Amino acid sequence: MIRHLIGYLLEIYLLLLIARALLSWFQASRSGVVMTLSVVLAAITEPVLRPIRKVIPPVRVGGTQLDLSIMVIFIVVQFLILPILLR
Repeated sequence: MIRHLIGYLLEIYLLLLIARALLSWFQASRSGVVMTLSVVLAAITEPVLRPIRKVIPPVRVGGTQLDLSIMVIFIVVQFLILPILLR
């Protein structure tokens, strides 16, 4: 029972990571729904992403930077979810 709850919470966290990555593609105005969502998602996900970003800095791709920390955390959480939900 607790195992499934942890698995579902991790799945929700993955959805939050995806939402943060998608919202990073859009320019947010100073006051708006996109800006509010971006701030909330950053507050939830940044404590986990920040330590990874210190080890793996963003990579320059053309004129932009690719943040690999989201992908690393996504893969790690996927490996954590599999054994929890397959039992």
